Amino acid sequence: MTTLLQYWPEFLTVVIIHFLAVASPGPDFAVILRQSLCAGPRIGVWTGIGIGSGILVHVTYSLLGLGLLIAQSTTAFTVLKVLGAVYLLWVGWQCLKAKPASTEEQNLSDVEYEQSIWQAWRLGFLTNVLNAKATLFFVSLFSVVISPTTPIWMQGIYGLWMTLATGFWFVGLALFLSRQQVRSFFRRISHWIERVTGVALIALAGKLAMTQN
Repeated sequence: MTTLLQYWPEFLTVVIIHFLAVASPGPDFAVILRQSLCAGPRIGVWTGIGIGSGILVHVTYSLLGLGLLIAQSTTAFTVLKVLGAVYLLWVGWQCLKAKPASTEEQNLSDVEYEQSIWQAWRLGFLTNVLNAKATLFFVSLFSVVISPTTPIWMQGIYGLWMTLATGFWFVGLALFLSRQQVRSFFRRISHWIERVTGVALIALAGKLAMTQN
């Protein structure tokens, strides 16, 4: 118990910094907004779970020390950055092609896109994993904020917390945004929401492409 308590201040610091990062608008938020408002709660929730799963990847390579190697390697970081930017461009382009829903679809209580839970999970997962800025965040967190003397099992607890907290945050956000009252309000302009999201994702792709390690 004493051992756990001595790391409480550091854990609290990690919690606060991580929350501020998760709550900041970015690719994850843009994707969950689009999925929840336009595709419904089931798709939104699985997208949120995918985003949370992506955090586990960042935590794992950070614990293994690979994150620092990626950040310090110009080639590896550039490859990750380009892959992430291309993926965001592709998702953004798909959003830009959205068409207005028919009158019948607008009146339906729960219109779901033709998207499986696997596709929803994959979208959230890849959006998070291919975000080079997330790589820099976790490298900084595990090398600057978290002390090198903190045992690996304790760092693992930090990582598990961040994974679960991210998943719960985006799942909760998806459930709120996909509430019938919220979706009904936005249903008639859902194609515009998608298009605006597409523009945002393309802009984020450009910003990601210019990220320096």
